Formats: sequence, C-alpha cells, structure tokens
Amino acid sequence: MKADTREPSNSYLKDKKYGDSRAFDPGFKGPVVNRSCTDVLCCIVFILFIIAYIILGLIAWVHGDPRRVAYPTDSKGHFCGQKGTPNENKSILFYFNLFSCTSPSVLISLQCPTTQICVSKCPEKFLTYMEMQFPYSKDRRYLKYYSQFCKSPIVHPAKSLSQIVMDDDCPTAIFPSKPFLQRCFPDFSTKNGTLTVGNRTMFEDGNGRTRNAMELRAAAKNINKVLDAKTIGMKVFEDYATTWYWILMGLLIAMLLSWLFLLLLRFTAGFLFWVFVLGVIGIIGYGIWHCYHEYRNLQEQPNAHLSVYDLGIQTDIKMYFQLRQTWLAFMVMLCILEVLVILMLIFLRNRIRIAIALLKEGSKAIAYVPSTLIYPVLTFIFLSICICYWAVTAVYLATSGVPIYKIVTPAGKCKYENKTCDPEIFSTTAIAKACPGAQCNFAFYGGNSLYHQYITTFQIFNLFVFLWLINFVIALGQCALAGAFASYYWAFQKPDDIPPYPLFTAFGRAIRYHTGSLAFGSLILALIQMFRITLEYLDRRLKDNQNNVSKFLQHCLKCCFWCLEKVVKFLNRNAYVMIALYGKNFCRSARDAFNLLIRNVLKVAVMDKVTDFVLVLGKILVSGCIGVLAFLLFTERISIIIEGPTSLNYYWVPLLTVVIGSYVIAHGFFSVYAMCIDTIFICFLEDLERNDGSAERPYYMNHSLLKIMKVQSTQTEKQ
Repeated sequence: MKADTREPSNSYLKDKKYGDSRAFDPGFKGPVVNRSCTDVLCCIVFILFIIAYIILGLIAWVHGDPRRVAYPTDSKGHFCGQKGTPNENKSILFYFNLFSCTSPSVLISLQCPTTQICVSKCPEKFLTYMEMQFPYSKDRRYLKYYSQFCKSPIVHPAKSLSQIVMDDDCPTAIFPSKPFLQRCFPDFSTKNGTLTVGNRTMFEDGNGRTRNAMELRAAAKNINKVLDAKTIGMKVFEDYATTWYWILMGLLIAMLLSWLFLLLLRFTAGFLFWVFVLGVIGIIGYGIWHCYHEYRNLQEQPNAHLSVYDLGIQTDIKMYFQLRQTWLAFMVMLCILEVLVILMLIFLRNRIRIAIALLKEGSKAIAYVPSTLIYPVLTFIFLSICICYWAVTAVYLATSGVPIYKIVTPAGKCKYENKTCDPEIFSTTAIAKACPGAQCNFAFYGGNSLYHQYITTFQIFNLFVFLWLINFVIALGQCALAGAFASYYWAFQKPDDIPPYPLFTAFGRAIRYHTGSLAFGSLILALIQMFRITLEYLDRRLKDNQNNVSKFLQHCLKCCFWCLEKVVKFLNRNAYVMIALYGKNFCRSARDAFNLLIRNVLKVAVMDKVTDFVLVLGKILVSGCIGVLAFLLFTERISIIIEGPTSLNYYWVPLLTVVIGSYVIAHGFFSVYAMCIDTIFICFLEDLERNDGSAERPYYMNHSLLKIMKVQSTQTEKQ
C-alpha cells in the first residue's frame, strides 16, 4: 500500500466549503498518535472543582455527624444506643405523651412537644401511674416495670399525679407499642374490623380520661401501614436469603446470553431487522383490514352515516367508533403509513443494507477486542465511587451543626414557644415559672456560623459537581471505547494490524491528553441537567400556587430542556469519537462531527433507528428469556427438571430482581456495542470521504461493506 503517494479525493476536498478544519493526512491509518493536550483551561477548572469538592467533603466530615441519622436523639440531645455512653443499651426512643404529637412525620423529625427518653424496650401492656401506685405495697414488679420508662428509677412512688405531670419525671400512662425506626409506636391491629391497641378499643390515658384507639391513631396516623411495610420487608429479606444463589446464577446466565447475542449479530442482524419490518407491515395491513371490516359492517347501522361534526363533542369516546367516518379516517391514515413504510424500504434499501453490514461489523469488532466488554465494570466502579462520595457528603452536610433546643408547651399558649433555650439552666429561668409545663427539648441540629449559613449552597455545589463527575466518567468511557474500536476499523489487515492493547492505549490517551475536552463536554451536560433539576424543584415547591399559563410555560421549558439534553448527548458522543480519532479540542471535534453527520443525514437516520431496534430487541430478548426461566423456577413449574427454592413469601421479589438485573447487565453490554457502532459509522463516513477505493487510496472497510459500495458505484455510473 503506497500511503505516501495518496492525493486527497474530490469528495474530501469539498469539506473545506463546509468549514471542516481537519488537514488531510495521506498516511492516516487510525487514531492520531502524536497529540497535544486539549482544552487545558477547562482541565484546570475541572481539577480545581475536584479539589474544592474534596475540601468540602473534608469540612463536612469535620462538622457533620452521621450518628444523628443512625441514632434517635432524646430531649437532652443524647444519642440512643451509642456505644460508650449511658444509653448504650437503650437504643429505642420513647415518647411520654403521644397524644401531643400530631403525625408520624413530627415524631420522626424529633419535634414532638413531649419529653423523649431512651429505653431498652417498648411498653408491652397498658399501665397508668395511678394503677402502678395501688399494688406497689404488695407487688414491686409494677414499680420496677413502670420505672424503666421514667427519666430516673423510682424508689418510692410518693408523688401525686399532678406532681408527676408538673415535674415531667414519668409518663402518665404507657401503652403496648412496637419499635419502628428505633422509636416506640402504638401496636395497632384490627379485630373484627375495629381498630385496637393491644387488643383494646378503650383505655385510660392516665389523666382521668378514657380514650379510644381512633384518638391514638390520630396522633400516630398511618403507623400501622408502616409497621406492616416492615413485616413485608422482613419477608422480602427472607426471600432474598433463600434465593440469592439462584439470582446470581440468573445474572450470570444473562451475562453469557448478552455476550452470545452480540457475537451472533454478525449472522442474525439482517434477519432480525427484516422480520421486524415485515411484522410492522403485517400489523399495519391487519389494521387496514380491520378498519375496512368495521366500515363495511356499519353500513347497515342507523345513524352510522353521521359525521363527527354532526355528533359534536362527546364524553363517551365509544360513540365515535359507531360512525363510518371514524373507521374510514383510520383506514386512510393506516394506508398512508403503509405506503410510506414501503416507499422508505424501497428508496432507502441500500442505506439499510449498509446499516445492517455495520451492525455485523460491530459484532466482529467486539470479537477482536473482547476487553471492551469488561469496561462497563470499570465504569460501574467509577460511578459507584462518585455516587457514594456524593451521598456521604450530602449526609455529613445535612448533619452539620450543634444541638438546638427550643421551648415547647403542651397547650402551645406560651409566648416563648419555639424560642431557643439551654436545657442545663432552663428550670431556673423565669420562663419556666411564667409558662408552667414548658420544656426545653432538643429540636434539630444547626448553628449561626458562616459555614452553617451556607449549608444549602454547599449542597447545591455537591450536587453540581456530582453531575459533572458522572457525565465525565461516561464521557471517558465513550472516548476510550471509541479509540479502541477506531483502531480496529483503521487496521488494513484485520486482525493482524490491530495494535496491541487498544483499549488500554485509548484510555491512557484520553486521560493524558483530553481530560479538558471530556470535562468541557460533560460540563455542558451537567449545566443542562442542573437546570432541569431546578425546574423540577420549583414545580414541586410552587405546585399549588401556579396558574394555567405558568404551568404551560413550565411544561414547555421542561420539554425543551429534555430535548436539548438528548441532542447534546448525541453530539457529545460523536464529538468524543472525533477526539479519539484526531485529538482535537472539544469544539472543533463537535463541529467536525456535526458537519460530517449533516452531510450524511439520511445514513445517520437509518443507522440510528436500525441500531436502536436491534439493541432494544436484544435487551428485551435477554431479560425476557431470563425472566421466563426465573418464573418457571420460582413458581416450581419445572420442579421435575430442576428443584428450585420452595416456600417463598413473594416469588415476584427474586423474579423482578433477576429481570431488572438482567436488563441492567444487557444494557451494560449493549452500551459498548452502541458505542462500537457509532465509532465504526463515523470511521466509515470518514473512510468514504478520504478514500476512493483505488490502489492508491483503498477503503479500510470490510468486504461486505466494500461489496455494497461497489454495487452503489456501478449503479451511479450507469445513471
């Protein structure tokens, strides 16, 4: 091959009028080796953001305390169940007067206006302070049992009920409860359709009043449903413990099926596509026949000759299907659609053949560079690190601060209500005397320092850099895979001319020279995604205060930015391919890729749709096959062949896990395949514009594509 004697082809010289800045290289044989760093400024900004992100994580780690999420906190701000403290064996939070709490959300947020203490277990029976006093002289077991729910152990229950209420030493009554979220909630149940607490519908509240279960439920609404959810969660855990081995086997089979499907595409891509096309034509044809059949049957029906205008606007849609005009309109639309599909197949048949040949070529490329199938694992590891760091930083930021105590009163009539206080000296202040029954309880964590004032800003920064990193990791994977597959395409003698370790080499080039370009492309996506998240946040916050015009504008903005994100993702993918090929900066690569695709817009449209169909079909096929096998196994339908797990609580739990896991695995494999097709397609278009098939400028495409191109050239010459 005389690469040094090549001259630029006429088609490639035409690129200059499109503004293509690439210089023709007659010796071009694949990804450029001699490169320089691109988008250095963006690379520096990206590194500075990462450093700031690390510093933010360290600061949040110093100020935050995730124990505030893991452990409940009593009225004094002490953690329940924390090791090395007096509450080490008291991991459950107990509320003195549950009737003062209005909803479960108030309980979970630790802002219920009642005393909260840490206990080792929840009450298991009904007992009031007065009931405990009477049998005390004969049986001290009541005192010992009741004492564990007081602030301090009771030696002798000499205080009156009013003193107990005033001093807030003990609850006036305890009820059967269950621990949930490390807090004691009433043990609700249903008996003969009636709500009960501990098998009782009526009980004493310790203040001389008789209460019913409905009143207690008003203070702890929907707790029973949440407790039932916990029971379901335990059953789900049992199912996972029983079927984990089979789930792993199913996911392993899904991995093998995905790999096998990609390797067999070189033989089945055309068959699958034409079966799909014939199926679409057949379905549309059946629709035409059905519309004609309904149209003919309505000829003898009264009022069937009326038009839609005669019928007017009707709430019952079925009335429109009783008109001949409706079925005639459907039949005409389906006929037009059928003709369009057939015409597209006729006029785009060569482009469809090229698309199918490229699909087969992608399968060959993966077979020659099998290491690319392992790359999704590396991407998964990087994404997991980013997600974990973001989540941990968000938790530490959310738990930054010192305990804040506020004044609460049962009646809520104190003018000092919700004012901050100091629990150590509160009992000696004038507020305690001015507001009888007032308490200084723990409310939340916060502070007045500069750091605490900017917690919200730090959370926004945390989210933004997280989105930037996620998009950068994806971009890095796309650029590395593009470089590996480009090395395959531009190898003249395949597989002999493929360089060693193409994926490792492409990954190193992307990191060393093009971190700035990848950061630039991912920054654009992160900004768009951040704006979309802001729109969603505003929509939720202002949902009840919007008029129809503002709702319409907001939906339009959401739609526009959704479309913009899709377009930018498409352009970025092709820009990363050009970066992997030529090593130019992001803007020039995006422009070159855009110009190249615009000049071949029909090929792009056909290729995109054919590839989408094959990938969707492959994902459905893999997850569907594994799902059917899992269904037969977990429902014991094939116990004769293989004995699977028995006595499952919910067979759909492992079934859905296997199906979703199989789909995710298939998506990981096919994302590599999609990048392979995009890269080969860009290289194919470049090959067409660089070379003309002569001995001086031979094509690098495979024989099947070359055969199709020769047929097209012959047809063009005849025309």
